[in-house]
Amino acid sequence: MIPFNRPAYTGNEDKYVFEAMRSSKISGDGEFAKRCQRWFEENLPCKKALLTPSCTHALEMAAMLIDIKEGDEVIMPSFTFTSTANAFVLRGANIVFVDIRPDTMNIDEIKIEQALTEKTKAIVVMHYAGVACEMDTIMDIAKKYNLFVIEDAAQGILSKYKGKSLGTLGHIGAYSFHETKNYTSGGEGGLLIINDERFVERAEIIREKGTNRSQFFRGMVDKYTWVDIGSSYLINEISAAYLWGNLEKADEIYENRLNTWYRYYLGLKDLEDKGILQIPKIPSNCKHNAHIFYIKVKDLEERTALLDYLKQNEILAVFHYVPLHTSPAGSKFGRFVGEDLYTTKESERLIRLPIYYGMRKVEVDKVIDSIKKFYNETKPIPQ
Repeated sequence: MIPFNRPAYTGNEDKYVFEAMRSSKISGDGEFAKRCQRWFEENLPCKKALLTPSCTHALEMAAMLIDIKEGDEVIMPSFTFTSTANAFVLRGANIVFVDIRPDTMNIDEIKIEQALTEKTKAIVVMHYAGVACEMDTIMDIAKKYNLFVIEDAAQGILSKYKGKSLGTLGHIGAYSFHETKNYTSGGEGGLLIINDERFVERAEIIREKGTNRSQFFRGMVDKYTWVDIGSSYLINEISAAYLWGNLEKADEIYENRLNTWYRYYLGLKDLEDKGILQIPKIPSNCKHNAHIFYIKVKDLEERTALLDYLKQNEILAVFHYVPLHTSPAGSKFGRFVGEDLYTTKESERLIRLPIYYGMRKVEVDKVIDSIKKFYNETKPIPQ
């Protein structure tokens, strides 16, 4: 069976994990966590990078930092993960969903203004497949209406928009190191990215259970105490150690995944040229990170048949998000503004193909060949 994903392992992770286990500080913000945070602050760059137990936790912190309150409205795409919405619903926000662009599956920036009301507090963008949303337009809208922009860049590490790293374009960003992501901390894991100086001090407090403990350890206060709302948002040192093993080889992992992505692209391009399916479109101002390679087929029925065919041939491919506005919680905590031209239709056509660090060329070719065989058997490909 060709799996959908394998967590990245470069060779030093187990050594670093054992080193962390034997250290005197394994509960959080140990030496490996500090190394990782410095790496992000230098390589993104950003005002502050704080590791969290998950991207979900980073988004929850973002909602606290911009002071989301009961009745505030937050605009976002419906085609996203539940955490993108949940983080703000937990603070009392109402979610306002808008349609996506069919070319990138990202929020349609021209649909945002029509969704604004006097209650709008923030725009939350999700960079699908590590391909950037149209951030210049979105930031202009935010500036015009005095709104915050939060980037759910869970899939966006090492991706760029006009030369700038995803997660550093809005006021706050968030990364994921879940086992399915390009870089992992051994399971779950996330990063809060602070780009606005106003949020740096409070982010440390929220992350440390609402205390000024970080300032105490830096000698800035004589004792630490409870000063704000917060929770336990520190990643454990063992997870940070695994992540450091990935980050040491970040470029190697990136290049390896990119080679696989382009092998898929070239191998399936002829099926797109013949109108059989569609492959990803990368805008010229974007640099992607090969997080996802997806295809779009004719409709839901064809998607189901192809997924079954691949599984029969020992290939695990998957579909992705079910639009949030069609879910029970989505209808309870939010509303869709405008017409759903693409969100549902495009999501029902999408298939994610296996892609992971170390995937062999023979495995990629088997996936490509199996897709072509499926279409030759069900509707012969034009010559």
